[in-house]
Amino acid sequence: MLGVHVSAINMDVAVNTVQEWLTSGLPNYVCVTGVHGVMECQRDPDLLSIHNSAGMVTPDGMPMVWASRWAGVSAAGRVYGPELMLELCRSSVERGWRSFFYGGKPGVAERLAASLVERFPGFQVAGTHVPPFRDLTSAEDALVIDRINRAGADLLWVGLSTPKQERWMAAHRGLINTPVMIGVGAAFDINSGNLNQAPRFVQRSGFEWLYRLVQEPRRLWRRYLRNNPEFVIRMLRHPPRLLAE
Repeated sequence: MLGVHVSAINMDVAVNTVQEWLTSGLPNYVCVTGVHGVMECQRDPDLLSIHNSAGMVTPDGMPMVWASRWAGVSAAGRVYGPELMLELCRSSVERGWRSFFYGGKPGVAERLAASLVERFPGFQVAGTHVPPFRDLTSAEDALVIDRINRAGADLLWVGLSTPKQERWMAAHRGLINTPVMIGVGAAFDINSGNLNQAPRFVQRSGFEWLYRLVQEPRRLWRRYLRNNPEFVIRMLRHPPRLLAE
């Protein structure tokens, strides 16, 4: 889609793929991407390369699903960040996989971890860390890497929002020992109860962006009012196509 290699998958395929990586110990990172991520890639060649180097780029929004089906993948389905987190945390209980939560606003990662432990009895939290809202110094970054590595997590959930979380995962590949990193953005706020999730019918309609805009107008209005129309125009000019593996 506009040069971004969005994986033509559904939730079952995404969950099974991550489980296979964890079982084999194969290191990878996952970009959970919607219109915003695709459009940011149009303006930043480095971000485009980061997406196309990921082990998986999930179709986070309904426009990604519709574009996948337009390209001929009838089985494509939405792989929504908050739901992907819940599915993998559920399956982690029986497998003994431990999760580390990096990002979010102060207190959110802790509330998220507590919520998941309550929701999935036996779920193991390796740790949480909320970085400051600025670039870290080299010394601070080294301490974060050491803290995450000492925690011995299997899954590292990164909630820094796009495109910061994608850049962070790519920059720390090979430095972080956690096998799988997944950038999930708003999943921290939604699954912790800090932000209301759109009703299912709104999600399926493709208007979840409007629901979120109403909740966070000051933060999101530029993103949606700029990216959404431009995405439609570009996709009509350059339709999505299916690439051979």
